[in-house]
Amino acid sequence: MARPEQVLVLEPQHELKFRGPFTDVITATLKLTNPTERNVCFKVKTTAPRRYCVRPNSGVIDAGTSINVSVMLQPFDYDPNEKSKHKFMVQSMLAPYDMTDMEGVWKEAKPEELMDSKLRCTFEMPVENDKTHESESNKIVSSSTSSVKTEHSALPKSASASLDDGEVKKIMEECKRLQMEVQRLREENKQIREDDGLRKRKVTSLAASHSSSSSAMATSAMRDEGLSTRVLALCVLFFVIGVIIGKLAL
Repeated sequence: MARPEQVLVLEPQHELKFRGPFTDVITATLKLTNPTERNVCFKVKTTAPRRYCVRPNSGVIDAGTSINVSVMLQPFDYDPNEKSKHKFMVQSMLAPYDMTDMEGVWKEAKPEELMDSKLRCTFEMPVENDKTHESESNKIVSSSTSSVKTEHSALPKSASASLDDGEVKKIMEECKRLQMEVQRLREENKQIREDDGLRKRKVTSLAASHSSSSSAMATSAMRDEGLSTRVLALCVLFFVIGVIIGKLAL
């Protein structure tokens, strides 16, 4: 029994083109569209799996929707005399209504249920005119980028200031906080000075009272010393008078 025709619509239909240079990964896009009223399972296969990376390489396309498949060619040494023999095949089948395991569906699929489409790969190197055009395009892009940077750097200060309103608000709040802290420190310093002056006055008054008491004690001692001297002098005088009287009596 002949296989049914492919229900998916492929863009491109027959050929995947990869344009060099091939020193980096080259990506071609394959669009798969499901125009039917049934969900469709698909798989993408290639004859050179080591040379390509396909994302996604399988899945389900809902009814009336489409999906883009990225086919990424890995870097290689290009030989213009070598013809590409790489091919891709898009295999599909109508998804069962009660599908729960897609891998199981593929394993149990009958050959008459499978549909496929084949595409070949072609490699192209840009000609000199295209290279010149690409270099000019790169120059235009770089110049436009530099002009954008210049315009951005030449923005008016008001615009940049409007962008920094949040930062300005934070700075103002920090200034207010610092001013309050300075005022608090000033008040503390004033209180410390007043306490220090009061302490000095107390020390001075204590020193003065101590000095006055010392002076009073010294004066009292001097008075006591003077009194003792007078008593001693009177005793000596009485002794001398007594001696004199004793001699006269003899």
